[in-house]
Amino acid sequence: MAFPKPFFILSLVVILSLSNTHMTEAARHLLDTPAAAPPPALAFPTIPSLPKQTLPPLPSIPTLPKPSNTLPTFPTVPTLPKATLPPLPSTPLPTLPTTLPPLPSSQMPSLPKPSALPTLPTTLPPLPANPLPSLQIPTTIPSIPTIPSTFPTISFLSPPPSN
Repeated sequence: MAFPKPFFILSLVVILSLSNTHMTEAARHLLDTPAAAPPPALAFPTIPSLPKQTLPPLPSIPTLPKPSNTLPTFPTVPTLPKATLPPLPSTPLPTLPTTLPPLPSSQMPSLPKPSALPTLPTTLPPLPANPLPSLQIPTTIPSIPTIPSTFPTISFLSPPPSN
């Protein structure tokens, strides 16, 4: 059953062309028929009424006894013996001193005399010479060149001269 590929494609073309002609003929046949009266409207069936649902009765709430306004009496708390502290010892307490003892008289070391201190320089030494003679530090601000008011024309962007 090995059909060559061209025969398969040819058979598909024939089937499609025949099915197309049948469709166009059916469409022409529908257009040629006289207009028929529309079919009568379908009547909807009536829906039977359903029985009404009823809920079962609610259970009754039992009645509770009313509380009385009197509270029950609580048992009495037995009385406990009163706690007492033991007596303080009879030994005399130490007395605190009312005056401070004098500071010990130790001598402070004497400070050196001001003439024995070294003297500090009051002037700064001169700055060293420039270590890099090739590096010159500028002392003036260079001036900014002025911008020309007209720009030069570029020949290949300008239009050709007219004759």
